[in-house]
Amino acid sequence: MLMLSSPPVQFKPSFTSKYKLTTFATLREISINKTYFLQKDEREQNGNTENLKRRRLLVFLVSTGLLPTLPSTAKSKIKNPYDEKRLLEQNKRVQRENKAPDDFPSFVREGFEVKVIASDNYVKRDNGLIYRDFEIGTGDVPKSGQQVTFHYIGYNESGRRIDSSYQQGSPAKIRMGTNALVPGFEEGLKDMKPGGKRRIIIPPELGPPVGPSTFFSSKQFEVFDVELLNVKDCTRRTIAFYSDVVCD
Repeated sequence: MLMLSSPPVQFKPSFTSKYKLTTFATLREISINKTYFLQKDEREQNGNTENLKRRRLLVFLVSTGLLPTLPSTAKSKIKNPYDEKRLLEQNKRVQRENKAPDDFPSFVREGFEVKVIASDNYVKRDNGLIYRDFEIGTGDVPKSGQQVTFHYIGYNESGRRIDSSYQQGSPAKIRMGTNALVPGFEEGLKDMKPGGKRRIIIPPELGPPVGPSTFFSSKQFEVFDVELLNVKDCTRRTIAFYSDVVCD
């Protein structure tokens, strides 16, 4: 009678473990694998401990000033010292093309920031107005309510003419204190004497309003060469139902 040999018995582990054991692993192999993984875990823990020690040491050195931190330049723009010189030369070239007058100021514009570069002959007031007198004139300065008669030439920042009473063929006549002029223009006129000639640099804060209803479309500096011709007193007269102001 033939006897069939029974298949070998396979032992399945009755516990779950992260250590991958084969079905037929011997006790010696189990011991070796377990020792390897235990040593690996110990090495990882030691490595994490060392990294933590290094980070703590670095924080201590930085906080005590023993290790200086580098300046952050990610959000700061390093200004090239040659940029202003380049913009100034470009501005001068454009002014020559526009035939700007002698000793015309330069405007170095970088975005919304504008730097006015002018000779020492110019005077700057606290409100931002800049001017230069070419001739002083004689007589009394105009007062509020008086009429001033003057010639003028207006320029933009590039030295291009934007207006001129000489080309219109007649001088301008304005009563002081009636808001008929932009604030900077009247500020420059109020201490001039008849016969005087002055160049007025008006900053945007003292300039005209801007918008679709005005000639000016952006906030810029304006330059005016002004010649004050005369100053007259004015009186109001009333005839029946008609009233006006007469200046003589």
